Amino acid sequence: MPRQTLDREFQHLQEEILLLGSMVEQAILDSVSGLKQHDLAIARRVYKGDAAINEKRFAIENAILVLIATQQPMAHDLRFLAAMLEVDTELERIGDYAKGIGKITILLGESNINIPVRELDRMAEVGVGMLHKALSAFINEDSDLARTIPAEDDEVDDLYNRIYHLLVASMISNPALIDHANYLLWVAHNLERTADRATNLCERTVFLATGELMEIETSSEDDELDEI
Repeated sequence: MPRQTLDREFQHLQEEILLLGSMVEQAILDSVSGLKQHDLAIARRVYKGDAAINEKRFAIENAILVLIATQQPMAHDLRFLAAMLEVDTELERIGDYAKGIGKITILLGESNINIPVRELDRMAEVGVGMLHKALSAFINEDSDLARTIPAEDDEVDDLYNRIYHLLVASMISNPALIDHANYLLWVAHNLERTADRATNLCERTVFLATGELMEIETSSEDDELDEI
């Protein structure tokens, strides 16, 4: 395959990854919107919409594997395709988190449990913002930007801890709400993992740009190490 044609294939893959990313970002935002509004129609749309995310993920993966098998890429081209496979998978998993939140909204139904809306909203906002910037860094092979984004995960972790304590207090004061509080803990968990996977994308960007496989640690992880 001529270089010019291969470059076009790479550009198409980048466009498809950005499209998948936008689908996933919207799914996360919609899932939290459905939860806070007790809107089962939104929740069902997010839940069913995961099929389209999966379909897009597998189409991208298939295109990448075809290029690897037929073009036998080396050096930067191989790093690009290997990193793209990882990003493709990470995005699909974030889509699963949105689907999970949609399912929880359906399970909660008309529950009267107090939902920590402000904290969950902010977790979704920061997580999706991290994801958006991580995808931009990946497409532009901007390793400097990629190294800065994971620091934002500290706020997400702080919000998760706040929600955890609020929900535990709810369980203690009203044991009848334990099941529903556990559902909300899973929502917070899914949003916290969304931010973690955005960090994984940043690590793939560093690998793509420099060839260096590394783990980007956040300050909260450094604090945990200091406590050991």
